[in-house]
This record gives sequence, C-alpha cells and structure tokens, in this order.
Amino acid sequence: MSMIELIPDQLLGGSEEPLVAATRGAVRILVINRPQVRNAMSLELRKAFARMTREADADPEIKVVIITGAHGVFSAGVDLKEMIAGGGGGNFRPNPAEAARAMAKPLIAAVDGICVTGALELTLSCSFIIASDRSRFADTHARRGLFPGWGLSALLPSAVGVRRARQLSLTGEFIDARTAYEWGLVNELTTPERLLPRCLELAEGMMSCSEESVLLQIEVMSRSEGASFDVALAAEEAARRRLRGPRKVNWPKVEAKG
Repeated sequence: MSMIELIPDQLLGGSEEPLVAATRGAVRILVINRPQVRNAMSLELRKAFARMTREADADPEIKVVIITGAHGVFSAGVDLKEMIAGGGGGNFRPNPAEAARAMAKPLIAAVDGICVTGALELTLSCSFIIASDRSRFADTHARRGLFPGWGLSALLPSAVGVRRARQLSLTGEFIDARTAYEWGLVNELTTPERLLPRCLELAEGMMSCSEESVLLQIEVMSRSEGASFDVALAAEEAARRRLRGPRKVNWPKVEAKG
C-alpha cells in the first residue's frame, strides 16, 4: 500500500471497534469507525480516545499522532441519542478535546467530510487541521439548545476571529472546506485520497527536526495562546534556556507500507 493511495478505511482491517489504531513507522493513526451514526462519539469511543492518546504520548517509539475518520466522515460530534438515553457519560473526563490538549506530542487532525460541534472542538484542540476539499464544518450547539463544554467558546474565536466565530455558533450553519481554509480554521486543503499521505508527509517533516525543540514549541505555544505578549515572551525565554542546543536527530522515517 503506497502512501499516495492511503485512505482511513484501508487501516480498519475489518475491525468493528469504534476507534481503531494503526501505526506507520513512528506515526500512530487513530481512525474513528462508527459509520452507522456518522462517526458520532459514543462514551466507549471517548474513553478509547483518552486511553490511546495517553498511550501514544507515553510510547517512546511514537513521535506523531493523527486523528481521522473512516467512511468519508470525520465525526458528527457527541452521540446525542446515547446521551439522551442516559448512557452517554456526559461528565466523563478527560473529554476528547482535553485529551488532545494534554498531548505533549504533535497531534494532527485529518478531516474528511463533516466535522460538527464536539468534533470541531476536538480538531481545534489538535496541533493543526488538514482537511479534504469536501469537508464541511459547523457548530450546532445553539441549534440543539446546548452550550459548549470542551473549549469551543475560546478555541473558535482564537482560530477564526470573534465575529466569524459568532456567525458559526449563533447560526449553526455549515461552512465548506474552502471557507474554512480562507477563515484560518484549517491549514491546508487536499483531496480525500491525498489527505492521510499529506499528513504523513507533515509528520515526517516534524521528525526531521529536533524532537526536543518540537516538543518545547508545542508546550510553549499551547501555554502562550491567549496570554499577554510579556507572558508569552517569558515562556519563550524559559524554553530556550531548557533547550540543550543542536544535536543529532534519530527519529525514524515514516513507512509507506506495513
């Protein structure tokens, strides 16, 4: 299987688990797999995501993690039917966005198809988002009579600006991939077939850099987001002092097959 043709469905291996993990070299790919409900995030899935991200962060052989969805959908958000029925564990912690933000290693969101509400909060909590040209994004909390609980009210304005965030959250309307790119919600657009290969290319680019510097950059940018310039500058200086300086990089290459 070449990286040129790699799509999430090819990584499932016949599994019916709601979240499937696959490894390509030093990259762990997590694939949301609930096609019957447009990859809505059940309690089981949310628990699995918290566990798998924690395991990947602790595994010295894993350097980058990618989260994506199979069946041409990223995720329709939290499984509201399960939650209404009383089995959704609405207070389970860490929620997916918290688990994503807790990661010390790079976490790339590879979005194909719809990405709605809780799923949007998850992707905004990743290092960055790469999307297919058929992706669509929406915040439907207000349409459902709900209020964000995973950080959207801070993350979305930071990504697109407060006025565009208001437009998305107050109307519940979808925006297409091109609009999401132009607004700064996603970093790049590509085709569905090139989505994972492009994310693997970016992962390999990260792994060509100093691991210590990459991890410090993630830590400092996360801590400095929304902070005053003086606070951010102080965090940068503290991180610079922690960095030991240039050293040989021994991260492995991404495997195209396996």
